[in-house]
Amino acid sequence: MANHASAIKRAKQSEKRKTRNTSVISEVKNAAKKVSESIKSAGADEITANLKKAIVLLDKAVSKGVLHRRNASRRISRLMHAVNAKLSGKPA
Repeated sequence: MANHASAIKRAKQSEKRKTRNTSVISEVKNAAKKVSESIKSAGADEITANLKKAIVLLDKAVSKGVLHRRNASRRISRLMHAVNAKLSGKPA
């Protein structure tokens, strides 16, 4: 455990960030899963709505510093590729 006041403060800050980051990452993963599930069984409107929500969540995670911008960009690209393949009727 930390002994100095500054180290104690840093430990508290680290714990706060950890819980916040965990919840943000969980939201992002759930949104991506929702997109994948809707690709398998839903219509075009639902797929695009879920995709838009996932993109917004990924962009927010980047702005909060939870994800690196390239990581989010890669995830968005993969989701877009899967959605476009489904909507165009071509295999992914």
